[in-house]
Amino acid sequence: MRTGVITQKLGMTRLFTDDGRHVPVTVLKLDGCQVVAQRTKEKDGYTAVQLGSGLAKVKRVTKAERGHFAKAQVEPKRKVAEFRVSPDNMVDVGSFITADHFVPGQIVDVSGITIGKGFAGTMKRHNYSGLEASHGVSISHRSPGSTGNRQDPGRTFKGKKMSGHMGQVLVTTQNVEIAKVDVERGLIMIKGGVPGSKGSWVTIRDAVKRPLHKDAPKPAAVKKPGAAAPAAEQQSA
Repeated sequence: MRTGVITQKLGMTRLFTDDGRHVPVTVLKLDGCQVVAQRTKEKDGYTAVQLGSGLAKVKRVTKAERGHFAKAQVEPKRKVAEFRVSPDNMVDVGSFITADHFVPGQIVDVSGITIGKGFAGTMKRHNYSGLEASHGVSISHRSPGSTGNRQDPGRTFKGKKMSGHMGQVLVTTQNVEIAKVDVERGLIMIKGGVPGSKGSWVTIRDAVKRPLHKDAPKPAAVKKPGAAAPAAEQQSA
């Protein structure tokens, strides 16, 4: 089990294949994705790596977080996430994860916070068909219909699909394909759409339902902290 990465969604575009077909892709950027801490079996009871991405202003970081980053000797990060890894795939603290951690053609799982839609009715939120357009139905065409029962049990069951807040939840899209990787600019392009709005944080992991690509680097594609920072971080700085 390898570590995943933290990326930022830039938007969507398309790529053209050699035979002239176009493929819609989502562009994700690695903004200085760096290992902040390790979790070990002896100390924490499990093995994982904690990654940070993006540069945060020191005044916007709590005192406890400043101490955490100072211990790792890394600059404060805007986004921090933890990824479970096997003991043989641990990554050294301070190492930068580069875009070639994933290879074109690899199948991955992508997680992000969906776009918030606010309060929505049942037709939009749950794909209800609504009531009939005629046959006596008046000003209730988009209503959900009956939500309860008769005398027994005489109540609405928990979990009933009704109107309410729609979107802004964590969603994982499984088995999507890496279309292209740009190591110099720190970009990962994924076929199709990805949960989240432009500028939101998106995590990418190896697919849990598919075997690991034979060309995927182990334990990870990294750049040591002594080397020059990836292009994406240089631009953000």
